[in-house]
Amino acid sequence: MKVILVADVEGLGSRGDIVEVKDGYANNFLIPKGFAVRSTKGKAKEATQLAKEKMARADRELSKAEVAAQSISGHTFEVTAKTGEEGKLFGTITPKDVAALLEKDLHIEVDRKKVHMDEHIKTVGFHEARIKLHPQVEAIVHLKVIPE
Repeated sequence: MKVILVADVEGLGSRGDIVEVKDGYANNFLIPKGFAVRSTKGKAKEATQLAKEKMARADRELSKAEVAAQSISGHTFEVTAKTGEEGKLFGTITPKDVAALLEKDLHIEVDRKKVHMDEHIKTVGFHEARIKLHPQVEAIVHLKVIPE
């Protein structure tokens, strides 16, 4: 049976996709749960229009992410922090702090969940963080932590 997905279904497809599934799977799970509707000529046409819009939106997001990555990549931020003996910080520098730096200095808003670090920064020195702006675009930011 051909169905049009109304929502993203893991392992099957994303919203707007027309997929072929077994009748029982469609009738007993996908349609009652609201994940899909039966495919008809009118709905298939609507699904192809949705797919075109989705592709255009994805292209815009990708180009926007690439522009942001060019302005972010290679940028070095100086972060001052209170330190104790041997260059250890009184606290840590977290992804939330890196996202705040990006917004303050470069005026680029990034969700803290998209900032990836191996671990929270706890020492003075040079560190780096990866910013995942898009599934295909990643930028690296350098942080220079100096004692206050």
